[in-house]
Amino acid sequence: MSEKIKKYVLPDSKVPTQWYNIQADMVNKPLPFLHPATKQPLKAEDLFPIFCEECSKQELNQTDAWIDIPEPVRERYKNWRCTPLVRAYGLEKALDTPAHIYFKNESVSPVGSHKLNSAMAQVYYCKEQGITNITTETGAGQWGTALSYACSQFGIDAAVYMVKISYEQKPYRRSMMHVFGAQVTPSPSMSTRAGKDILTADPSNNGSLGTAISEAIELATQTKNCRYTLGSVLNHVSLHQTVIGLEAEKQMEMTGEYPDKVIACFGGGSNFGGIAFPFMRHNILEGKNTEFIAAEPSSCPKLTRGKFEYDFGDETGYTPLLPMYTLGHNFQPASIHAGGLRYHGAGVILSQLLKDGYLKGVDIDQTESFKAGVLFAKSEGIIPAPESCHAIAATIHEALKCKAEGKQQVLLFNLSGHGLIDLASYDRYLSNDLQDYVPSNAELEKYLAQVEPLQP
Repeated sequence: MSEKIKKYVLPDSKVPTQWYNIQADMVNKPLPFLHPATKQPLKAEDLFPIFCEECSKQELNQTDAWIDIPEPVRERYKNWRCTPLVRAYGLEKALDTPAHIYFKNESVSPVGSHKLNSAMAQVYYCKEQGITNITTETGAGQWGTALSYACSQFGIDAAVYMVKISYEQKPYRRSMMHVFGAQVTPSPSMSTRAGKDILTADPSNNGSLGTAISEAIELATQTKNCRYTLGSVLNHVSLHQTVIGLEAEKQMEMTGEYPDKVIACFGGGSNFGGIAFPFMRHNILEGKNTEFIAAEPSSCPKLTRGKFEYDFGDETGYTPLLPMYTLGHNFQPASIHAGGLRYHGAGVILSQLLKDGYLKGVDIDQTESFKAGVLFAKSEGIIPAPESCHAIAATIHEALKCKAEGKQQVLLFNLSGHGLIDLASYDRYLSNDLQDYVPSNAELEKYLAQVEPLQP
């Protein structure tokens, strides 16, 4: 234990009883989802054939700032929540920075990541509706693992389409899903029309989250008593993740400090929104000036180099049209090891908040992210997931900036998961066998040109 209390933990009786819905407090509400055929704004019931009814209602709820957490979900949360808030004294010392660095440790969940916060909620709502089968996609496997475990808890069958490159890179992640009883298929596959079309055009396609989403939605809509679930991007997913930030608020009060900057990695936006939204409400409602930083891979830079347009959330065009920062739904990201960040678009809420200046994106190269992860592991004893390494790298940037400027700031980042099943990627980094990839402007323009500009 360091010079002061290093770890701040709340009793499980303090697990939040409500989720925070930032849509209700936003000055500029997100633009409506559009029906892909009619281009008209969607109602909640338009989503019922794909998602369970309660999640569909939460998705479009722009009026209720607080939504009750069902007691069966909250009771299951107590198995691992509240998660610790930790003062990173070791990292501070390694960087010789005057900054005070804290991290919210979501890696302590049963499946090793934050994803279970929404998986438990979505599966519960499906069970209450009488749904017997669930489909989903997964990139690096954290979401697929969380969904598989939640389904085992509620007695629902799970079918997971795992991005092919991650299926091959991360065999133990799919092993975890198999242990929990899920069916796991590498995507693109020959089991759906969407997958067949993609493989026919490109037999060596390594897959993407957009492709896996298309396959999962197709299976859900063609299977009796089945619904689709998503682990990021959508509004109700970020809503469920706000337990992270709501706990962190109370824990920061225990430290006697308040974050100047809140940082998280960014794929579709769920873990970022989860830690950021509860703090961001004070910026919106009270005029606080906390800075929010979303760390994305340089190989998939939708926040920093994307375009705000209506676009599909999947590659085939099964989803509604979403108003978001996008690289184009046909964008094929490089095969980096942070598979959970290889998504072409940003969540609708996050896109509007970025447009309005409430957050900023930063790009992190793959090798820089692993360098940061190794330093964090040596300093704090936790090997972070490749996705979380991006948040750590961005935090290190800010801490070194504090050192250069002689400023003492409070930095809070979300450790979204551990990397114990990603050690093969660390081996490749330590062997100097990882490559950085940054798409050219011409490449991005090619995919963005395929996005048809629309207005609601």
